[in-house]
Amino acid sequence: MIPRIQKRGQRTIGLLYYLYGPGKFEEHTDPHLVASWDHNAPDPGRDAAATLKQFQQLLDQPVENIDPSQRPKKHVWHLSVRNGGEDRILSDEEWGDVARRMVAAAGIDDPEAGAGCRWAAVRHADDHIHIVATLVREDGYKPDLDNDAVRVQAQARVLEAELGLRRLNKGDGTAAQRPTSAERHKAERQGRARTAREELRETVRRAVAGASSDGEFFDRLSAAGLLIRKRTAPSGDLLGYKVALPDDLNKNGEPVFYPGARLAPDLSLPRIRERWAAGDAPDARRQDAIRTGPGSPASARRGTASAVWQAVLVVEHGEDAVAAAHIAAAGEVLDALAKTSAAHTRRELRDAATAFERASRSHVRAARGRDRALRQAARDLVQGGPALGRGEDGATTAMAIDMLFFLITAAAHWHARKGHAQQAEAAARAAEHLRTAYQAAAAQPLGVLYQRGRRQSRPMLQRQTVLLREALPELAEQILAEPGWYALASTIAEAEAAGHDPAGLLSDVAARRELGTADSVSDVLVWRMRRTADLAADASHLPETTTAGNRSATRGTTTRPSAPGRRHSGEESSRQIR
Repeated sequence: MIPRIQKRGQRTIGLLYYLYGPGKFEEHTDPHLVASWDHNAPDPGRDAAATLKQFQQLLDQPVENIDPSQRPKKHVWHLSVRNGGEDRILSDEEWGDVARRMVAAAGIDDPEAGAGCRWAAVRHADDHIHIVATLVREDGYKPDLDNDAVRVQAQARVLEAELGLRRLNKGDGTAAQRPTSAERHKAERQGRARTAREELRETVRRAVAGASSDGEFFDRLSAAGLLIRKRTAPSGDLLGYKVALPDDLNKNGEPVFYPGARLAPDLSLPRIRERWAAGDAPDARRQDAIRTGPGSPASARRGTASAVWQAVLVVEHGEDAVAAAHIAAAGEVLDALAKTSAAHTRRELRDAATAFERASRSHVRAARGRDRALRQAARDLVQGGPALGRGEDGATTAMAIDMLFFLITAAAHWHARKGHAQQAEAAARAAEHLRTAYQAAAAQPLGVLYQRGRRQSRPMLQRQTVLLREALPELAEQILAEPGWYALASTIAEAEAAGHDPAGLLSDVAARRELGTADSVSDVLVWRMRRTADLAADASHLPETTTAGNRSATRGTTTRPSAPGRRHSGEESSRQIR
């Protein structure tokens, strides 16, 4: 149940005309009264003798009875209460009770004192009501409406439980503004999947990701095709901005502009500038760009995996302000990754970024500047450009998504500990989208590693099994039972051939972060080892490894890689080795 207090107005009759009218898009059906201040108000919707003018005069009577100098400048209070599409349809009697409970909670009516304001609840759709009230009580005093929005929200949570409706989480005032019903109907008429507000919010978020200055931010907005209006002071200093879609026009044929703050609280120009106020991260070339070259999509993804790996520890154990900064910057990384992703992962990554947008803000003020590594990762992703869905691009995408899953999960846990219910839920939804995107990105590269691991000689597999049991005694049997064990075995062999101590490497990567939320521990260890040991993420071009420290010539024939997780008849022989 979503109660929403609208802007106060000056004309009671104007609001009544809207409530009892057909609606802007003929969406109002059977407007009628479900409750009122005295249980006996005339209903212009059902009573042919009742008029809107008479109804307005009754509602405004207490206002007219006081001295004009004492009347509120805007005396019309308006609350809409809407249920979700999955909720059952309430009866008029149930909606009437909802209305009485809401006006009592807000301070509009005081049933015990009998000196409340006059109000009426109108229903013109199955899923919501509107409550109109005039802000002078019967005794001539004005109502106490301090924190009325907080009180009606609390009452909504109680009503949800009593009426068996979907339980919503308590808000904290940091959510982005929802599209209005008019915006939703306009999008439907135009055949848009989303409202203009939602499209603009996503485009602006992506323009912010990794940006380092006003100029770069506005250049990205222009490149995305948005119309921009800048607000400047008399001195010429830039104070704010508005954006519009070129084809989103009002009734006069003019573009509809939205200020950044109306898209989301953290998209106002002052809040955006906080992200780069402390300066960008140094443009150091990462060691993991050796094979792919600096500036490529694959090197950007490897760098992202490294930055995210370190950020998980900060979110889990860092100070609140620093953790909040890393969580906000994680949103930028998700936006940048979605913007540059290949087709087979694009939808899920976009959905993950959209879901996580709610989790990127809270009342914990972020210590900007401490999130430089993540912001640099987002910048590198954008500058690296779109990635292919195969080869090193595809494999490093899987690596980055795998690391991001743990960061987003850590963010969900952090919000839950702080009591940020909406943010925790949003982060959990983002993690589920990342899980799906990972499965799409990882199937091919892990399939190659799986086949390479299964083709290793029996003595080598046996030795790797012993090594695994010695390095990770508590996890070994679980890993050996997973299909991903063969991909891990192949990675162990590569790491040893590259001169690493595989047992020490395994112990190190397993100990640094929790593995309890992983669907496949072996998959997670594969990416952690390949990143830490600087191994190629895509192993399809490498020769087969048959003995420790030696590589044979590449086989003359190729085998179609199998998706990880699929069982094969050849696994029986490997089980005997164990």
